[in-house]
Amino acid sequence: MHSALWWRDFEFQDGIVTVKKTGARLPLKLGLIGEVLSWFPFYFIVEGWRIKSALRTDGPKIWFAPDRPRPWYLIWSVLHAAGARIARQPSEADAVFVFDDSTTCQPCQVPPGARVINRDCQSIEKSHVARVFEQSFGYSLAVDPTSWTGPMVEKSELNGAHDGRVIQGPIEAARPGQVYQRVIDNTVPGGMVEDLRCATMDGQIPIVIRKRRKLATRFSNSNHEIECAETNDVFTARERDQLAAFTRAMGLDWGGLDVLRDREDGRLYVVDVNKTDMGPPVAMQLDDKIKVTRRLAAAFLEFLGHPKPEPAKQIP
Repeated sequence: MHSALWWRDFEFQDGIVTVKKTGARLPLKLGLIGEVLSWFPFYFIVEGWRIKSALRTDGPKIWFAPDRPRPWYLIWSVLHAAGARIARQPSEADAVFVFDDSTTCQPCQVPPGARVINRDCQSIEKSHVARVFEQSFGYSLAVDPTSWTGPMVEKSELNGAHDGRVIQGPIEAARPGQVYQRVIDNTVPGGMVEDLRCATMDGQIPIVIRKRRKLATRFSNSNHEIECAETNDVFTARERDQLAAFTRAMGLDWGGLDVLRDREDGRLYVVDVNKTDMGPPVAMQLDDKIKVTRRLAAAFLEFLGHPKPEPAKQIP
C-alpha cells in the first residue's frame, strides 16, 4: 500500500471532516461517505500501477516539495500510470514539482539547475486569477460589489472552499476575504450547469472533462453527469491560445482550470485555477477514469520530454 499515512491529513470531530492543510471543512454525510467508497476501486488500480512502476528503471523520477501528493490528487494517479516514480531525494530527480495545496505559497528551495514544475505559480487567489484572466482575455470576470447592479457571485479567496453564492448588488462594502464576480450563464439542457475542467501541461489541454450539476448546487463539488470531450471540439484555436497565454501568465506548468462558457455571448471565463488539482472526478465511471488517466499520463511523459517506459518485467 501507499507508504504515506494519508489518513492523518484529516481530523474528525462532531461530524465534520477537516483537511488539516487547507482548513476546508466537510460535513460527514452519506453523500460524502458514498463518494469515498466509490473512489476506492480506482485507488486500488492505481496502487497496482505504482507497484509496477517500482519495478521499472527507465521511468522518470519526480521529487515533490514541500509536500508529497496524496492518492486523491490527479498527479498521483497520472504519475504512476506514466510509469514514473517519486524520487527518494532531489538530486536523483528528473524534475522537481513544487506541490503545495495552500492558496498562496513561498518559493521552494530546489537543487541548482533542476527542472522545476510550478515554480512561479505562487498564488491562486480568486482575485489574482481574475486579474490574470482579464489581462489574457481582454474582458473582466471581477465586479465592484459596491457599484454592480444585479446578481453577482460572492465567494472566498481560498482554494477549495466551494462556498460561492449569488447575491444582489450593489452592497455597502465587500466582505473581508471575499471576491465578487459576474454570474456566468453556463446552463445546459436538463436544468444543469456545466463546468469545463481542463487539465493543462505547459499550456496544452490533452482532454476536456464536462462536469454537470444541478443549478441549485452549482457551487458544490458533487457532479451529476461527467462527459469527456476532445479539446479541439470544445475550444477554438484562438481560445486555446488564450488559455495557454493565461496559464503562462499564472506560472502554471501543471494544473487544472475550471472554465465556464457563457450561453448568452459564447465567451469563456476561467473561474478557478488548481495547481494541486484532484481527480479524476469521483462521479466518473471507472473505465473512463482509467482512460482519462492514461491519456493524461501519455501527455505528462511528453511534457517531461521522456520516452514511454518499457513494460515492467514479470517477477520470477
